[in-house]
Amino acid sequence: MLDNMEVLELLCRADRELGRLDMFSGYVPNIDMFISMHVLKEATQSSRIEGTQTNIREALLDKEDLPPEYRDDWDEVQNYIRALHTAIVDLQTLPFSSRLIRNTHKILLKGVRGKHKSPGEFRKSQNWIGGSNLKNAVFIPPVHSSVGELMSDLKKFIHNESIYFPELLRIALVHYQFETIHPFLDGNGRVGRLLITLYLVSRGILKNPVLYLSDFFEHNRNHYYDKLTQVRVNDDISGWFKFFLSGIIETAQNGIKTFDSILQLQKSTDASIQTLGSRAASAQKVMMSLYIKPITNAAKVAVTAGISQATAYKLIVSLEHLGILNETTGGLRGRTYEFTNYLKLFSE
Repeated sequence: MLDNMEVLELLCRADRELGRLDMFSGYVPNIDMFISMHVLKEATQSSRIEGTQTNIREALLDKEDLPPEYRDDWDEVQNYIRALHTAIVDLQTLPFSSRLIRNTHKILLKGVRGKHKSPGEFRKSQNWIGGSNLKNAVFIPPVHSSVGELMSDLKKFIHNESIYFPELLRIALVHYQFETIHPFLDGNGRVGRLLITLYLVSRGILKNPVLYLSDFFEHNRNHYYDKLTQVRVNDDISGWFKFFLSGIIETAQNGIKTFDSILQLQKSTDASIQTLGSRAASAQKVMMSLYIKPITNAAKVAVTAGISQATAYKLIVSLEHLGILNETTGGLRGRTYEFTNYLKLFSE
Protein backbone atom coordinates (compact mmCIF):
# COMPACT_ATOMS: atom_id res chain seq x y z
CA MET A 1 0.00 0.00 0.00
CA LEU A 2 3.00 2.33 0.44
CA ASP A 3 3.61 2.25 -3.32
CA ASN A 4 0.07 3.45 -4.07
CA MET A 5 0.58 7.00 -5.33
CA GLU A 6 -2.98 8.10 -4.43
CA VAL A 7 -2.45 6.97 -0.84
CA LEU A 8 0.95 8.66 -0.67
CA GLU A 9 -0.39 11.92 -2.07
CA LEU A 10 -3.25 11.93 0.44
CA LEU A 11 -0.82 11.04 3.21
CA CYS A 12 1.35 14.05 2.40
CA ARG A 13 -1.69 16.34 2.34
CA ALA A 14 -3.04 14.89 5.58
CA ASP A 15 0.33 15.34 7.32
CA ARG A 16 0.50 18.91 6.09
CA GLU A 17 -3.04 19.85 7.15
CA LEU A 18 -2.64 18.17 10.52
CA GLY A 19 0.58 20.10 11.07
CA ARG A 20 -1.21 23.35 10.18
CA LEU A 21 -4.02 22.56 12.61
CA ASP A 22 -1.56 21.74 15.39
CA MET A 23 0.41 24.92 14.75
CA PHE A 24 -2.74 27.05 14.56
CA SER A 25 -4.09 25.63 17.81
CA GLY A 26 -0.81 26.58 19.47
CA TYR A 27 -1.47 30.23 18.67
CA VAL A 28 -4.98 30.26 20.14
CA PRO A 29 -5.03 31.81 23.63
CA ASN A 30 -6.85 29.73 26.26
CA ILE A 31 -7.15 26.82 23.81
CA ASP A 32 -8.63 24.52 26.49
CA MET A 33 -11.60 26.86 26.78
CA PHE A 34 -12.51 26.27 23.13
CA ILE A 35 -11.60 22.57 23.02
CA SER A 36 -14.56 21.80 25.28
CA MET A 37 -16.99 22.61 22.46
CA HIS A 38 -14.98 20.50 20.00
CA VAL A 39 -15.22 17.60 22.44
CA LEU A 40 -18.96 18.16 22.85
CA LYS A 41 -19.46 18.06 19.09
CA GLU A 42 -17.39 14.89 18.84
CA ALA A 43 -19.40 13.29 21.64
CA THR A 44 -22.75 14.04 20.02
CA GLN A 45 -21.65 12.96 16.55
CA SER A 46 -19.94 9.74 17.65
CA SER A 47 -22.97 8.82 19.76
CA ARG A 48 -25.29 9.74 16.88
CA ILE A 49 -23.57 7.14 14.68
CA GLU A 50 -24.65 4.59 17.28
CA GLY A 51 -28.25 5.80 17.26
CA THR A 52 -28.55 8.46 19.97
CA GLN A 53 -30.47 11.61 19.04
CA THR A 54 -29.00 14.25 21.38
CA ASN A 55 -27.80 17.36 19.55
CA ILE A 56 -25.33 19.96 20.75
CA ARG A 57 -27.93 22.31 22.20
CA GLU A 58 -29.55 19.51 24.20
CA ALA A 59 -26.16 18.26 25.37
CA LEU A 60 -25.39 21.73 26.75
CA LEU A 61 -28.52 21.79 28.92
CA ASP A 62 -28.66 20.42 32.45
CA LYS A 63 -30.17 16.95 32.63
CA GLU A 64 -33.19 18.10 34.63
CA ASP A 65 -34.05 20.62 31.92
CA LEU A 66 -34.62 17.84 29.38
CA PRO A 67 -37.77 15.73 28.93
CA PRO A 68 -37.32 12.30 30.60
CA GLU A 69 -37.28 10.48 27.25
CA TYR A 70 -34.14 12.42 26.17
CA ARG A 71 -32.08 11.81 29.29
CA ASP A 72 -30.63 8.41 28.41
CA ASP A 73 -29.12 9.80 25.21
CA TRP A 74 -27.86 12.83 27.18
CA ASP A 75 -26.14 10.51 29.66
CA GLU A 76 -24.33 8.67 26.87
CA VAL A 77 -22.98 11.92 25.43
CA GLN A 78 -21.79 13.08 28.87
CA ASN A 79 -20.07 9.73 29.43
CA TYR A 80 -18.24 10.12 26.12
CA ILE A 81 -16.96 13.53 27.23
CA ARG A 82 -15.82 12.16 30.59
CA ALA A 83 -14.17 9.16 28.92
CA LEU A 84 -12.16 11.36 26.58
CA HIS A 85 -11.11 13.84 29.27
CA THR A 86 -10.06 11.04 31.61
CA ALA A 87 -8.10 9.25 28.89
CA ILE A 88 -6.23 12.45 27.94
CA VAL A 89 -5.18 12.88 31.57
CA ASP A 90 -4.29 9.17 31.88
CA LEU A 91 -1.97 9.46 28.87
CA GLN A 92 0.35 11.53 31.06
CA THR A 93 1.10 8.43 33.16
CA LEU A 94 -0.14 5.48 31.10
CA PRO A 95 1.00 4.27 27.68
CA PHE A 96 -1.46 3.85 24.82
CA SER A 97 -2.47 0.37 25.94
CA SER A 98 -5.22 -2.17 26.58
CA ARG A 99 -5.49 -0.84 30.12
CA LEU A 100 -6.16 2.66 28.80
CA ILE A 101 -8.72 1.29 26.35
CA ARG A 102 -10.53 -0.73 29.04
CA ASN A 103 -10.60 2.25 31.42
CA THR A 104 -12.07 4.41 28.67
CA HIS A 105 -14.72 1.80 27.88
CA LYS A 106 -15.66 1.47 31.57
CA ILE A 107 -16.41 5.21 31.82
CA LEU A 108 -18.25 5.20 28.49
CA LEU A 109 -20.80 2.60 29.62
CA LYS A 110 -21.16 3.60 33.27
CA GLY A 111 -24.84 3.85 34.19
CA VAL A 112 -26.17 3.91 30.60
CA ARG A 113 -27.47 1.45 28.04
CA GLY A 114 -24.85 -1.26 27.90
CA LYS A 115 -24.00 -0.96 31.61
CA HIS A 116 -24.72 -4.68 32.02
CA LYS A 117 -22.41 -5.63 29.15
CA SER A 118 -19.17 -5.89 31.12
CA PRO A 119 -17.91 -2.28 31.06
CA GLY A 120 -14.11 -2.20 31.04
CA GLU A 121 -13.76 -5.91 30.20
CA PHE A 122 -13.06 -7.65 26.94
CA ARG A 123 -15.96 -9.83 25.90
CA LYS A 124 -16.28 -13.43 27.01
CA SER A 125 -18.94 -14.39 24.50
CA GLN A 126 -19.53 -14.08 20.76
CA ASN A 127 -21.00 -10.89 19.36
CA TRP A 128 -22.03 -9.82 15.86
CA ILE A 129 -22.75 -6.74 13.76
CA GLY A 130 -26.08 -6.29 11.96
CA GLY A 131 -28.88 -8.82 11.86
CA SER A 132 -30.77 -10.35 14.75
CA ASN A 133 -28.52 -13.36 15.31
CA LEU A 134 -25.37 -15.09 14.12
CA LYS A 135 -27.14 -16.67 11.15
CA ASN A 136 -28.15 -13.40 9.51
CA ALA A 137 -25.38 -11.16 10.86
CA VAL A 138 -23.65 -8.75 8.50
CA PHE A 139 -20.30 -9.41 10.17
CA ILE A 140 -19.17 -11.85 12.85
CA PRO A 141 -16.03 -10.73 14.76
CA PRO A 142 -13.38 -13.22 15.90
CA VAL A 143 -14.31 -15.76 18.59
CA HIS A 144 -14.19 -14.34 22.12
CA SER A 145 -11.40 -16.66 23.26
CA SER A 146 -9.01 -14.95 20.82
CA VAL A 147 -9.75 -11.36 21.83
CA GLY A 148 -6.99 -11.11 24.45
CA GLU A 149 -4.34 -12.35 22.04
CA LEU A 150 -5.58 -10.15 19.20
CA MET A 151 -5.58 -7.04 21.37
CA SER A 152 -2.08 -7.91 22.55
CA ASP A 153 -0.95 -8.15 18.93
CA LEU A 154 -2.60 -4.80 18.21
CA LYS A 155 -0.72 -3.22 21.11
CA LYS A 156 2.56 -4.62 19.78
CA PHE A 157 1.85 -3.17 16.36
CA ILE A 158 1.06 0.24 17.86
CA HIS A 159 4.41 0.35 19.67
CA ASN A 160 6.53 -1.42 17.03
CA GLU A 161 9.33 1.01 16.19
CA SER A 162 11.47 -1.51 14.31
CA ILE A 163 9.40 -1.26 11.12
CA TYR A 164 8.68 2.12 9.54
CA PHE A 165 4.99 2.74 9.07
CA PRO A 166 3.55 6.26 8.69
CA GLU A 167 1.74 7.31 11.85
CA LEU A 168 -1.52 8.27 10.12
CA LEU A 169 -1.67 4.96 8.28
CA ARG A 170 -0.83 3.18 11.52
CA ILE A 171 -3.79 4.66 13.38
CA ALA A 172 -6.02 4.09 10.34
CA LEU A 173 -5.05 0.42 10.47
CA VAL A 174 -5.44 0.31 14.25
CA HIS A 175 -8.97 1.71 13.97
CA TYR A 176 -9.88 -0.87 11.33
CA GLN A 177 -8.37 -3.72 13.35
CA PHE A 178 -10.06 -2.60 16.55
CA GLU A 179 -13.47 -2.47 14.88
CA THR A 180 -12.84 -5.88 13.33
CA ILE A 181 -11.81 -7.47 16.63
CA HIS A 182 -14.82 -5.78 18.29
CA PRO A 183 -13.36 -6.58 21.72
CA PHE A 184 -16.31 -5.38 23.81
CA LEU A 185 -19.93 -6.46 23.94
CA ASP A 186 -21.04 -2.86 23.39
CA GLY A 187 -19.49 0.55 22.69
CA ASN A 188 -16.86 -0.61 20.19
CA GLY A 189 -17.63 2.09 17.63
CA ARG A 190 -17.37 4.94 20.11
CA VAL A 191 -14.18 3.60 21.71
CA GLY A 192 -12.65 2.96 18.29
CA ARG A 193 -13.25 6.56 17.24
CA LEU A 194 -11.91 7.89 20.54
CA LEU A 195 -8.70 5.96 19.95
CA ILE A 196 -7.89 8.06 16.89
CA THR A 197 -7.63 11.29 18.88
CA LEU A 198 -5.91 9.58 21.81
CA TYR A 199 -3.29 8.07 19.51
CA LEU A 200 -2.49 11.40 17.83
CA VAL A 201 -2.02 13.03 21.24
CA SER A 202 -0.02 10.11 22.67
CA ARG A 203 2.44 10.23 19.75
CA GLY A 204 2.87 13.98 20.00
CA ILE A 205 1.38 14.53 16.55
CA LEU A 206 -1.09 16.89 18.19
CA LYS A 207 -0.17 18.91 21.27
CA ASN A 208 -3.86 19.35 22.04
CA PRO A 209 -6.87 17.09 21.32
CA VAL A 210 -8.26 19.23 18.50
CA LEU A 211 -9.03 16.71 15.74
CA TYR A 212 -12.15 14.54 15.84
CA LEU A 213 -13.29 12.41 12.91
CA SER A 214 -16.78 11.43 14.06
CA ASP A 215 -18.39 14.36 12.25
CA PHE A 216 -16.78 13.21 8.99
CA PHE A 217 -17.79 9.60 9.65
CA GLU A 218 -21.35 10.65 10.50
CA HIS A 219 -21.75 12.69 7.31
CA ASN A 220 -20.29 9.82 5.30
CA ARG A 221 -21.74 6.99 7.37
CA ASN A 222 -22.53 4.59 4.53
CA HIS A 223 -19.08 5.06 3.01
CA TYR A 224 -17.51 4.60 6.45
CA TYR A 225 -19.12 1.21 6.96
CA ASP A 226 -18.60 0.23 3.33
CA LYS A 227 -14.86 0.99 3.39
CA LEU A 228 -14.40 -1.07 6.55
CA THR A 229 -16.36 -3.92 4.99
CA GLN A 230 -14.38 -3.80 1.76
CA VAL A 231 -11.15 -4.42 3.68
CA ARG A 232 -12.65 -7.53 5.26
CA VAL A 233 -14.29 -8.81 2.08
CA ASN A 234 -11.92 -7.71 -0.69
CA ASP A 235 -8.72 -6.85 1.19
CA ASP A 236 -9.10 -3.25 -0.05
CA ILE A 237 -6.89 -1.59 2.56
CA SER A 238 -5.92 1.16 0.11
CA GLY A 239 -9.58 2.18 -0.22
CA TRP A 240 -9.85 2.46 3.57
CA PHE A 241 -6.61 4.45 3.80
CA LYS A 242 -7.81 6.90 1.15
CA PHE A 243 -11.14 7.39 2.93
CA PHE A 244 -9.46 7.82 6.33
CA LEU A 245 -6.85 10.29 5.05
CA SER A 246 -9.54 12.28 3.24
CA GLY A 247 -11.29 12.53 6.61
CA ILE A 248 -8.10 13.81 8.26
CA ILE A 249 -7.66 16.45 5.55
CA GLU A 250 -11.25 17.68 5.59
CA THR A 251 -11.51 17.66 9.38
CA ALA A 252 -8.19 19.46 9.88
CA GLN A 253 -9.15 22.13 7.35
CA ASN A 254 -12.52 22.61 9.03
CA GLY A 255 -10.80 22.79 12.41
CA ILE A 256 -8.53 25.61 11.22
CA LYS A 257 -11.52 27.52 9.84
CA THR A 258 -13.39 27.07 13.11
CA PHE A 259 -10.49 28.29 15.25
CA ASP A 260 -10.00 31.27 12.95
CA SER A 261 -13.71 32.09 13.18
CA ILE A 262 -13.55 31.80 16.97
CA LEU A 263 -10.68 34.28 17.15
CA GLN A 264 -12.49 36.73 14.89
CA LEU A 265 -15.69 36.39 16.92
CA GLN A 266 -13.80 36.83 20.17
CA LYS A 267 -12.15 40.00 18.85
CA SER A 268 -15.45 41.57 17.79
CA THR A 269 -17.21 40.46 20.98
CA ASP A 270 -14.48 41.93 23.18
CA ALA A 271 -14.78 45.22 21.32
CA SER A 272 -18.55 45.27 21.90
CA ILE A 273 -18.16 44.51 25.59
CA GLN A 274 -15.84 47.46 26.10
CA THR A 275 -18.81 49.74 25.34
CA LEU A 276 -20.50 48.59 28.55
CA GLY A 277 -18.29 50.76 30.76
CA SER A 278 -18.37 49.66 34.42
CA ARG A 279 -20.19 46.43 33.53
CA ALA A 280 -17.49 45.33 31.07
CA ALA A 281 -15.51 43.37 33.69
CA SER A 282 -18.57 41.36 34.72
CA ALA A 283 -19.48 40.80 31.08
CA GLN A 284 -15.98 39.51 30.36
CA LYS A 285 -16.30 36.92 33.14
CA VAL A 286 -19.59 35.76 31.63
CA MET A 287 -18.05 35.54 28.18
CA MET A 288 -15.22 33.31 29.43
CA SER A 289 -17.82 30.86 30.71
CA LEU A 290 -19.86 31.08 27.50
CA TYR A 291 -16.91 29.97 25.37
CA ILE A 292 -16.95 26.77 27.41
CA LYS A 293 -20.73 26.38 27.64
CA PRO A 294 -22.62 28.81 25.38
CA ILE A 295 -26.03 28.35 27.02
CA THR A 296 -26.82 30.04 30.31
CA ASN A 297 -29.49 31.65 32.52
CA ALA A 298 -29.69 34.52 34.99
CA ALA A 299 -28.75 32.39 38.00
CA LYS A 300 -25.59 31.12 36.30
CA VAL A 301 -24.64 34.60 35.12
CA ALA A 302 -25.01 35.88 38.70
CA VAL A 303 -22.72 33.17 40.07
CA THR A 304 -20.15 33.51 37.27
CA ALA A 305 -19.88 37.28 37.54
CA GLY A 306 -20.29 37.44 41.32
CA ILE A 307 -23.29 39.77 41.11
CA SER A 308 -26.89 39.73 42.31
CA GLN A 309 -29.54 38.07 40.16
CA ALA A 310 -31.22 41.43 39.57
CA THR A 311 -27.94 42.84 38.27
CA ALA A 312 -27.46 39.69 36.22
CA TYR A 313 -30.74 40.30 34.42
CA LYS A 314 -29.62 43.83 33.55
CA LEU A 315 -26.31 42.51 32.25
CA ILE A 316 -28.12 39.93 30.13
CA VAL A 317 -30.30 42.65 28.61
CA SER A 318 -27.16 44.58 27.69
CA LEU A 319 -25.62 41.48 26.09
CA GLU A 320 -28.86 40.94 24.17
CA HIS A 321 -28.77 44.50 22.86
CA LEU A 322 -25.20 43.89 21.67
CA GLY A 323 -26.38 40.79 19.79
CA ILE A 324 -24.22 38.48 21.91
CA LEU A 325 -26.96 36.61 23.77
CA ASN A 326 -30.33 35.46 22.44
CA GLU A 327 -33.26 34.27 24.55
CA THR A 328 -34.37 30.82 23.38
CA THR A 329 -37.35 29.76 25.50
CA GLY A 330 -39.83 32.57 24.77
CA GLY A 331 -41.26 32.40 28.27
CA LEU A 332 -41.42 34.94 31.08
CA ARG A 333 -39.81 32.60 33.63
CA GLY A 334 -37.01 30.09 33.47
CA ARG A 335 -35.47 31.91 30.56
CA THR A 336 -32.46 30.41 28.81
CA TYR A 337 -29.99 32.38 26.73
CA GLU A 338 -27.44 31.25 24.17
CA PHE A 339 -24.31 32.69 22.61
CA THR A 340 -25.77 31.98 19.18
CA ASN A 341 -22.94 33.16 16.92
CA TYR A 342 -20.49 30.94 18.77
CA LEU A 343 -22.81 27.95 18.93
CA LYS A 344 -23.36 28.16 15.18
CA LEU A 345 -19.66 27.47 14.58
CA PHE A 346 -20.15 23.96 15.96
CA SER A 347 -23.69 23.14 14.93
CA GLU A 348 -23.77 24.17 11.28
